[in-house]
Amino acid sequence: MFPKHDLQGALVLVVGPSGSGKDTLIGLARHALANDPKFIFPRRVITRTALADAEDHDTMELDAFLKAEAEGRFALSWGAHGLRYGILGDHLASVPEGATAIINVSRGAIPHAEKLGCRVTVLSIVCDPALLAERIAKRGRETVEEIAARLKREAPIVVTSAKLVEIRNETRPEDVAQPVIDAICAA
Repeated sequence: MFPKHDLQGALVLVVGPSGSGKDTLIGLARHALANDPKFIFPRRVITRTALADAEDHDTMELDAFLKAEAEGRFALSWGAHGLRYGILGDHLASVPEGATAIINVSRGAIPHAEKLGCRVTVLSIVCDPALLAERIAKRGRETVEEIAARLKREAPIVVTSAKLVEIRNETRPEDVAQPVIDAICAA
């Protein structure tokens, strides 16, 4: 997608299990980096209706999403939890000019992102499983059985050319924000 010979920007892919605090940490980074146009936070397109207690995103019906995907309008797209997710290519247009895009993605999107021809850093947000279960339960969207099944899923992170940075988020998000911001700035 991007010309490799003159690319200056980067992608920072934020991954981790549900409840690890990805969206909260991205929000803190967005706030801290708000005055620097080098850092962009593209909105995801999701085939789910926006919910008041869920992340802010653009909604697209499945048929429209699949059509846009077939037309090559997404720089990245993936499926997870019965939904389709994507980042529109025009939302990453400033990356070749030096922008760093910070995106919450599924681990399955990493290999595709590595093929886009830009620097890629993967921020893996990790957390103790008991704390994950507690956080997921507080959202009230899943049953105890669904939470247990979610936590049993093994999802290794596979990187080929990306830089992998692990961030433990087991305290207050404000205490973890600076290592996240540092990793973004080093991307």
